[in-house]
Amino acid sequence: MSRIGKLPIQIPGGVKVRQEDGAVVVEGPKGSFRHDVPSSIAVAVESGVIRVTRQNDGRQTRALHGLTRKLLANLLTGVSTGFTRTLEIVGVGYRAEVKGNAIQFTLGYSHPILYQLPPGVQAKVDKQTVVTLEGNNRQLLGEVAAQIRALRPPEPYKGKGVKYAAERIRRKAGKTATSAGR
Repeated sequence: MSRIGKLPIQIPGGVKVRQEDGAVVVEGPKGSFRHDVPSSIAVAVESGVIRVTRQNDGRQTRALHGLTRKLLANLLTGVSTGFTRTLEIVGVGYRAEVKGNAIQFTLGYSHPILYQLPPGVQAKVDKQTVVTLEGNNRQLLGEVAAQIRALRPPEPYKGKGVKYAAERIRRKAGKTATSAGR
């Protein structure tokens, strides 16, 4: 049995979970989500705990068992506390600024880049170089962070660009001028 799939999910306080014809609906202070559960997976909601079980041992069912449990756990965390992702901007003159529901980046190109935030994701900028994204949908938050990082990925020589806060950039040694080849 799946090690992740067999773990019970504790329902946090202030969160309501109910089942509707093949789906689980989660409602909390930060919003509500509906997740369709595959037909080969059974979800039981009982006394503050959600248990996910599979009905057979087929390859596809085993793959969906742990995935379904983790997706439900992420929904519960999202509607109760939410998720955050922090990005750092490294480079002389590189900065960010929040403008309404968008972030304007100056990343060394000839023009500023205006990134429109999708609904459900908020941004804060500290000291013009630290962008904190907040939202209740973990998948959407990760996609937005990846798209912002892709605007100017960190380069290996000086480390300039947009990187995740916990990311370590492998640095390369630059060229060295030698006269031995002449």
